[in-house]
Amino acid sequence: MTSPILVTGGTGALGRLVVPLLRDAGRPVRVLTRGTREPRDGVEFVTGDLLKDEGVDRAVEGVETVLHLAGGRKGDDDVARNLVRAAKAAGVRHLVYISVIAADAVPLGYFRQKYAAEQTVAESGVPWTTLRAAQFHGFMLTAVRGMAKLPVMPAPRGVRWQPVDARDVAERLVELALGAPAGMVRDLAGPKVYELAELQRDYLRASGKRRPLLPVGMPGKAGRAYKAGDNLSLDGADFGRRTWEDFLAEEFGARPAQHA
Repeated sequence: MTSPILVTGGTGALGRLVVPLLRDAGRPVRVLTRGTREPRDGVEFVTGDLLKDEGVDRAVEGVETVLHLAGGRKGDDDVARNLVRAAKAAGVRHLVYISVIAADAVPLGYFRQKYAAEQTVAESGVPWTTLRAAQFHGFMLTAVRGMAKLPVMPAPRGVRWQPVDARDVAERLVELALGAPAGMVRDLAGPKVYELAELQRDYLRASGKRRPLLPVGMPGKAGRAYKAGDNLSLDGADFGRRTWEDFLAEEFGARPAQHA
């Protein structure tokens, strides 16, 4: 009998895309979740908390592959240490981790935690694969929607993004999880690079809102990193198929103007 693939974060935005793909591939799935859930459609749920290191040993029992998608604003490095400890003790043969492009280059806490988690996985002794992906379209939508709540939208000058569709990331992660450990693989970014102001204008157009944009500077080390394009992956990366325009068309039912 094929052992289940453990998915952490299996009930999150990315996990909800990954789990059905694993099931379509014929693999049983186990999901570590903080809430109690009944099994369904070949998916088993194990109650636990990665940050508190509760239920993790039970979750990895009898598992050969772990797909680590769970993440948050804080504690990703601690979560990775707890998972690695349990995975190593259980004899897990493949640990797949989703990180963020430029985890080692952008001087912000979120990126630093992701990079620390990457190092924990790489040094664990468990065979591993790490995929760095760009920010998801859904994340960008939340960000620009939040900015649009202001009477004037701040538009940091020189800040570019390369958002990727979560479905493209899910498909790549499943491919990696069903394959052999590969270490650090090529980044996965969106097919187009946008100025942040372009993303904002596209959102306003698609949602039917009107807001003036105010160009502002982005100070500090993080500002310099973004202006230098450290958050982008232009060479040596794989690229998703679905654009920001495609995403907005699905969300709002009308395609915004295409960029040249």
